[in-house]
Amino acid sequence: MTGVTAQERTELLGLTQDEVCDFMVALDEKPYRARQLYDSIYRRRITSFDAMTDLPKTLRRILAERAVVTRTRIQSVFLSLDGTRRFLLGLCDGVEAESVFMPEERRDTICISSQVGCPLACSFCMTGVMGLKRNMTAGEIVSQVVIVLNKVYGEGVEVPHRTNIVMMGMGEPLLNYDQVIKAVRLMVDQKGLAIAPRGVTLSTAGIVPRIYDLGREEIRPRLAISLTAPNDELRNELFPINRKYALAELMEACRRYPLGDRERLTFEYVMLDGVNDSDQQARELVRLLSGIRAKVNLIPHNPAPELPYASSPMDRILTFQRILTEGGLPSFIRRPRGQDISAACGQLAARHQATA
Repeated sequence: MTGVTAQERTELLGLTQDEVCDFMVALDEKPYRARQLYDSIYRRRITSFDAMTDLPKTLRRILAERAVVTRTRIQSVFLSLDGTRRFLLGLCDGVEAESVFMPEERRDTICISSQVGCPLACSFCMTGVMGLKRNMTAGEIVSQVVIVLNKVYGEGVEVPHRTNIVMMGMGEPLLNYDQVIKAVRLMVDQKGLAIAPRGVTLSTAGIVPRIYDLGREEIRPRLAISLTAPNDELRNELFPINRKYALAELMEACRRYPLGDRERLTFEYVMLDGVNDSDQQARELVRLLSGIRAKVNLIPHNPAPELPYASSPMDRILTFQRILTEGGLPSFIRRPRGQDISAACGQLAARHQATA
């Protein structure tokens, strides 16, 4: 087949093993060639057909004519003083998404996006200010992991330690359910990217029906709930979605969510000065999460000029944490990463400069 335009070429990143096999069979290739191709794309993270030297030159030429590994490209990389990197990525239709790479001594964490923008309009989050432009495909979601690791370590180079994935970038993952689940399966495939299933965390603002769907998946990520308020009155102001799925309904879904023996549900609580950080609200939070095997991440609010909030002072956060601990609720204060490059939690807005 000749005359295939660039737009008509099949994008391979995002295809399952069976789908790669079907593609290769259509080219009259043997199934073992499909296994080699899948291995090159996912386990070895090779994005150039020329570099797939275990494939015959003729096949590599045909693949270059008919397919592309990924159309996602790096537009810019911003480096924080703390080592965090924010990746501004261009997708096939010209829209932009973001990923964040956070290195640590024994593991790396990549925060990835599932939508371009976000429809939920949470009042303390910059991505909500953007609105929703579109959902991302499974291939675009997975491409963030491949591209970031290749930029940091080199294409095809084995990473030196564990990689964790947090689906806490742009978008509400459970509003792009099918593509997100396909991406999760691809990421944890031990013949491919081989991310440990316990190393993938999905954060939701509380799309209750999809939480039940997620609980029925055979392969599923760890679940985190973006909570940030202990009662409906306040949460309705911060999360418009709470008017559709109120806290009682959300908490019931959390109680029914299947957990491993040592697993806890994570509840994320952004600390907003004078809004949700009082002693009374801490006690309300303890009561709200009673009966749930839970832990709470207290997240100092990351400011942006467009947002009308400030972070709670650290002494207030520590007092809030102490009340949770005394109430038997494990809690942790998350250290902000990449705040100086607009890469911290709630700051992602596809900015073309380091800071707002």
